[in-house]
Formats: sequence, structure tokens, C-alpha cells
Amino acid sequence: MEKKDSIFYKVWYTTCWKLHYHVKQVRERMNTDNRTHYNRTGSDKATHGTRQTAAGRTGASRAAGSSGAGQRTSSGVHHSPSGTSRASSGASSRSGSSRGAGAGRSTGASRGSSSRSASSRPPGSRPGHSGQRPGSRHGGRRRRKSSPDYRIIAIAGVVLILAIAAVVYGMQHSRNTGMTPEDTSQETTTEPETELEKEVTVDGIQITGMSRDQARTEILKNYTWAMKVTYGDDTYEVANLMEEKLNGLLDEIYRGEPKEHYTLDTSGLEETVKVQAAAAASRWDREPKNGSISGYDAATDSFIFEGEVTGFAIDQERLAADIQSALTAKKFDAVIAASGTEVQPEITVATAKEKYKTIGTFTTKTTANSKRNTNIRLAAQALNGTIVQPGQEISFNETVGERTAAKGYQGAAAYNNGEVVEEIGGGVCQVSTTLYNAVLKAGLKISVRRSHTFEPSYVTPGQDATVSWGGPDFKFINSSSTPVGIRAAYADQTVTVSVYGIPVLEEGVTYSLESKKIATLDPPAPTYEEDQTLQLDEEVVKSAGSSGSRWETRLIIKKNDEIISQEVDHTVTYKGHAPVIRRNTSGVVLTTEGSESSSESVPAESSQADTSSQTQVGPAFQTPAETTTTEEQPRDPVDPGLGGGPGQQEQPGGAQDQNGPGGPQDGVLVEPKPE
Repeated sequence: MEKKDSIFYKVWYTTCWKLHYHVKQVRERMNTDNRTHYNRTGSDKATHGTRQTAAGRTGASRAAGSSGAGQRTSSGVHHSPSGTSRASSGASSRSGSSRGAGAGRSTGASRGSSSRSASSRPPGSRPGHSGQRPGSRHGGRRRRKSSPDYRIIAIAGVVLILAIAAVVYGMQHSRNTGMTPEDTSQETTTEPETELEKEVTVDGIQITGMSRDQARTEILKNYTWAMKVTYGDDTYEVANLMEEKLNGLLDEIYRGEPKEHYTLDTSGLEETVKVQAAAAASRWDREPKNGSISGYDAATDSFIFEGEVTGFAIDQERLAADIQSALTAKKFDAVIAASGTEVQPEITVATAKEKYKTIGTFTTKTTANSKRNTNIRLAAQALNGTIVQPGQEISFNETVGERTAAKGYQGAAAYNNGEVVEEIGGGVCQVSTTLYNAVLKAGLKISVRRSHTFEPSYVTPGQDATVSWGGPDFKFINSSSTPVGIRAAYADQTVTVSVYGIPVLEEGVTYSLESKKIATLDPPAPTYEEDQTLQLDEEVVKSAGSSGSRWETRLIIKKNDEIISQEVDHTVTYKGHAPVIRRNTSGVVLTTEGSESSSESVPAESSQADTSSQTQVGPAFQTPAETTTTEEQPRDPVDPGLGGGPGQQEQPGGAQDQNGPGGPQDGVLVEPKPE
């Protein structure tokens, strides 16, 4: 838009013109007032002189008459009235002639005559007035009209100009930021409906005498947009790329001084054309699929491989060039045929069978508790054969499912709100812990993991992963580019979990965990049990309890058996077990006979069960706990682990599993044969 057509230019021009006109009017009024003032001043002076002359003559006449009459009266000579009149007239004439012969000296004559003939003033006249008008210079000064203060006018003009400049700047700034005033918005958004009087053509299309809408319609009759891209029987309609170009051209014609000839410009649309080419290609592109595992056959104990799939890709570069050529030629209704080529997968089925292998495995030992081992076996079976797609996150709880009696899970020792209880599914935490270590060794990403409340016995503390239905969970993500399979099995008090896939880590690189105790914490305060078979104030230690501990676990990364990284992965705090002490504070001691008779009435099996129930289970118990915290927050019963505490019939390798940070050797679990 040209400057002179801008709304801001018009506002500026109009304001400046009004200011100039106002100053001119003030000057003309000032000149008129001055001329009037000067004319009135000269006229007043002339009138004032004439009146003073007349007053002087009158005063002199009255003075002479009075003097002659007095003289004649004193001499006794009698004069007639006519003689007196003539004498007064002659005296007055002489007095006037002697004291002033013109208007220039009338003031002096008047003053002298007035002072000498004060006794001859008419009754009722006031001293000092001498018959003059209030407006005369001598009766009271006439106030002169004050002249305009040009400094105030100049300052006001400068302030007005600065105010106008600020308004114009604000309007310009608002337009640049997209926040235009209503008046400006109306002018810039309202389509002018004036018809072109000048002869104008667009690519030979005559639009003279047409409004903007009529011109648009006429141009579109010759340039109808209907461009399409086809592949086979499918069609993609290209978005109208000339809409903005046409609007810009009409703005130039109808909002400025139009030229005679215009052409519709098709340049500068390269990036927009590429976007349309990509949108069309996405309609027919097909990613190739590598050969990989797709299922698990429990009967043959092997993973099933799925064949590769060839992909297809549209030649986007060529398609974009064809669209651009059609635009340049202004063939807006062109139908462009897309072309493409097949894309072969990187991994065929044969190659996949060669590359797939066990990339991470871990093994832990269980106890001789048959119920707990049953739960471990069922959880391992539910996990076995799971396939995780690239980028997929898998949840242990969702994969294994709720542990219920209907599924065959049995009651085993577990922690519920800090107490040892028998709950359905006790022991499954050992499966989730074994899975955690296998996934870490495979180099996959761990997303959710929590430690137990108490130290586990089947794995090195700091390397455990507790789970509970509706509570803590263990999750990991397949961060590789191909699917991975999970193998899990229980046999002979041994749990093994393996990850089956194409190696994620570089050749010679291994991941493992290494935990170290960094603090020993005092055990909790003891708990007491009343036992009336004891003597008064006698105390017997039923369970010594255990201290708490804090462990630091590092992720050890090796390459060809050389450590290249050993950063701290996490720190965890485990609670200790409170000692249990039997005592008798009741004041009553049961006799030995009564105790013996009670003992004889209990069957041998029950007696053994009582002994077992009174035995404090040591560090083998686990219950959920947040990493690096000592607060116990179980929601559902959690497997305590029963890893060989006091009173157990079997010790599975001591307080810490011998398969610690390094884990067992690969190959413990038989590899599935690729097919």
C-alpha cells in the first residue's frame, strides 16, 4: 500500500493542516484587534481635545462675567442685562483666545479655567470630573486589550504535535503486533467494493469496471484449482497453493494505484510444495518389516519367527518437482501420477534366526517351602513366552496377572502392614527380581523398580525388585529396534529368566550390578511376649532380631572385561527386625505339672507347627519399600522371600545369593530352536 493511502498518513496530514489553520486564524484575529485598538485611540484623543476646548471657553466666559459684574456693582454704576451679556461674551472670547487657540492646548486651558472658576460650577457637579466622560483618559484610564501570548501558543502546538506522533506510533505498533484498533481493523479488513475505472488485466483477463469479488470470480473462471496426485486407483487432492497468491494480487490492485497489466505469480512455493508431496506420499508409503519372532510355541518350547515384509516408498523428490512444474505452467487442474519403488527389509527370516540369541539371563535359588515354590513356578509360567515389541513398556503385574487361588496360587508367608501373614501368592517377588537382573544384563531400559523393606536373601541387597498386586510393580522398555522374547522357568528350587533377541549392546560390552553395604543401622526396639511359664521378671530371647542396613548399588559396564564405567545406579535402605523377648510380668507362674499336662495333650504335628510359628523369620522376609527410604508402604501382601532364616529346614546359599551381581553363566536355560 502506498504511503499516501495509509490511514496513519491521513491522520497525520489532517491534524497538521488543522493546527496550521488554527494558528493562521489566531494571527488574523490579533491583527484585526490591533487595528481596531489604534483607530479607537486616535478618535478618542480628537474627541477629548474638542470637549476640553469647549469646556475651557465656557469656564473663561463664566469667570469674566463674574468679575465684570462685581466691579460694576461696587462702583454703583448700573448696566443693563444686554451690556452684561456683551461684556461676558467679550471676556469669554478674550479668555479663550489668550489661553489656547486649538485642540492641542485645550487641556491646559481647561485645567486653568477650571481651577480659577471653581465657584462657577453648576450645582450637583462633582469635583474632578469637569464634565468629562468616564471613558476619557483624564476621567479614568481606558484599559488596553492584552495581546496573545505567542509562547503559550507555541508550546501548545509542540505538545499537540508530540501527542499526535505518539498516537500514530501506537497505531503503527498495534498493527505490527496484530492488535489494531477497531477503526484501523475496519479499514484494513473491509473489502473495497469500488469498481475499477482504469483498464486493468490479469494474464489477459479483463477486470476493468469490476469489484474485487467480481474480479476474483472472473480470474478463477480461467484458473480453477483442481490439482490431484494419483497412484493406482487412489487419488490425493492437493491443497490450493494459489489462494494466498491471488489474495495478494487483488490487494495490490484494489488498495493502491493499479497498473494496467498484472500476472499471477507462482514462485516462492517450494517448501509448501514439499509438504504436499510428503502428505501424498504418506498415503501410499509402507515401511518394510524385518524378520523377527512373533510368538511362542509352548509345545515345542521355541519362538516362532515371522517372515520379512517388503516396503514401498513414493519418490517425493520427483513428485514435488512435478507439482512445481504444473504451478509454473499455471496448470492448476493437472493430474499428476506418483511413482515409487520397493524397500527391502534389513533383516530376513534367515538372518533373524542367525542373529537372535540370549542377550541377558539371571538365576536365583528358592527355599524348600513347597507352597512358595508353587507360586514361583506359576508366575514364571505366566511370564514365559512374552514378546515385547520395540518401544513397548511391559509391566510384571499386568503380564503375570493377579495371583488368586483360582489360578492355583497358594498361601505362603508374606508381609502385610509390617506383619508376617500367610497370603495367596507369597514368593512371586523372587521372579520379578530375577527378571530385573536379566533385563538389565540385556541392556534394555528399566522404567519402574522398587526394593523390599527388609534385606532379601535370594539376591544381593540392592539388586531386588518387589511387586504386589495393586501396589509396587516392575516395568521395563524394549529399547531395541527388534522384538525381544522372555523365557522364564522354575525347576529344582531354581528360577531362571532370560531375554531372547538381537544383541543391543556392542560386541564385548556387558552390564551388571555391584552392591556394597555403606552403613549398618540399629535394630528397632524389642517387642515383648507374655509367658506365664517363666518365673517372675525372667526374660528369654525368642528372636535376636537384626540390624538395618544401607546399600549402594553401581552399574558396572565392561568392555572386553575392562571396566569403562561404574556409576552409582541407586541407594536403598533396609529396615532391621525387632528382637522378640518372652517375659512374665503377670504375677502368676504356672506350675510345671500344668505345663507338662498341657504339653502332653498337643499332637506332635501341632507341636512342631507351634515351634515354627514362634520362630522369628529373619532377613529372608521382604515387603515393598521405596528405594532410598526406610518407610514401609505395602498396599497388598508382599512375598517376604523366606530365604533361609532361623528355624528353616534349608539354607539356600546363605544371606546373599552366590549368583550375586555377576549372575549365573549364560546357557543355564536351554535356547529355543529357531524355526
